[in-house]
Amino acid sequence: LRPGNVHSADGWRDVLEPVVECYRERNLRRYFRGDAAFAAPDIYEFLEAEGFLCAIRLPKNQVLQESIAHLLTRPIGRPPNHVRRYYASFSYQAGSWNKKRRVVAKVEWYPGELVPRVGFIVTNLSRPAEQVVAFYNQRGKAEQHIKEGKNAVTWTRLSC
Repeated sequence: LRPGNVHSADGWRDVLEPVVECYRERNLRRYFRGDAAFAAPDIYEFLEAEGFLCAIRLPKNQVLQESIAHLLTRPIGRPPNHVRRYYASFSYQAGSWNKKRRVVAKVEWYPGELVPRVGFIVTNLSRPAEQVVAFYNQRGKAEQHIKEGKNAVTWTRLSC
């Protein structure tokens, strides 16, 4: 275990390179999903060079928000009793990136909330924006199963 004050992506190369090596010679389509801790240009470049298809969460910033400004304006009229979701896809190049990459945005307007919930994903997938978000959201499935085991079955150790 690492100390609590270490960034969660520290040492990413030591973790990813052996996994990539195992699959390098196999004729498989390879995917990588990662949270915002993995939103770093050296990680993108490494995975792209290895032929991985990626969906990695991006922390929001002013430039990204301006790219979807039309979705951030509160819709006119009486709000419905269900969540309204909107998706966008655009090219973006951060100052530290070597090239433009595709970014997918999801904007959710929840009933009773004044501001939307916004998320950004950098990806090299060619799927429609909604499918990229669905693919990324599968990232948390394993964690949910572990959480269920801890709460429902009272697991105390997860040694394996």
